[in-house]
Amino acid sequence: MQDQSVESRPKSQTIIRASTGFGGMNLKSLWKYRELLWMLAMREVSLRYRQTVLGVTWVILQPVLTTVIFTIIFGTLMKAPSDNVTYALFTFAGMLPWNIFSQSLQRAGISLTKDIRLVTKIFFPRIIIPVSNAISTVVDFLVSAVILVGLMIFYHETFTLRLLTIPLFIILDLILAIGVGVIFAALNVYYRDFTYVLPFVIQVWLYASPIAYSAKLIPASWEWVYNLNPIVGIITGFRWAVFSNIPFPGQALMYSFISSIAIFVIGMIIFHRLEKSFADVI
Repeated sequence: MQDQSVESRPKSQTIIRASTGFGGMNLKSLWKYRELLWMLAMREVSLRYRQTVLGVTWVILQPVLTTVIFTIIFGTLMKAPSDNVTYALFTFAGMLPWNIFSQSLQRAGISLTKDIRLVTKIFFPRIIIPVSNAISTVVDFLVSAVILVGLMIFYHETFTLRLLTIPLFIILDLILAIGVGVIFAALNVYYRDFTYVLPFVIQVWLYASPIAYSAKLIPASWEWVYNLNPIVGIITGFRWAVFSNIPFPGQALMYSFISSIAIFVIGMIIFHRLEKSFADVI
């Protein structure tokens, strides 16, 4: 009789549900699973260069070659202003924060469809996948930063305490990239068209940002509209940190800070709303 009563009892079940409400952004999970976040970020770095012939050299070639092309076209032929900084150095300094943003956005945007097995087979907060892909670009930045220091020495640029603020601009850069990236990552699960839309968006965003030219080219009456592009304040702020003769871009940076935080929050909420059915759809 005792055995029958035990067998008749319903088996216990554990049901895992995404949290609800504004707290559904679940930012605490990023800290709780920080070891997994770090492991996936390092895995992304390792996989990116394991099967390449030139390895980490690609990290250097991309901004250098882009800088050379921009220097010839915009600097030499079009005589674009560079805020009294050597044009090549001016452009390269703009490429560094841009590369963090564009590469983080690109990798985060396709991360869920790339790591299908992780999404469908293992339980952990899915937000870790796009975030880990995004922050892995910091390694690329550190490599390129060495080249920037070498160029500053070559062109006799003054090193100031402003350089200590660079991490703040990098953090803001990542916040913006993650905010946009998680939106694309979530939508890409449902509509794979976004895989092809994303490179086009990044390409258009590149020319709408002050990389090959100075933001001073924008007429004063249109400056506030241009500053609505959140990467503008980050790029000009980064250049302010690097070059001693560039004024502090207060207005542009304020726009970038507010819009980056807003995009980050919106992105996290959208991701959370769609996250519960990722495994079924993907």
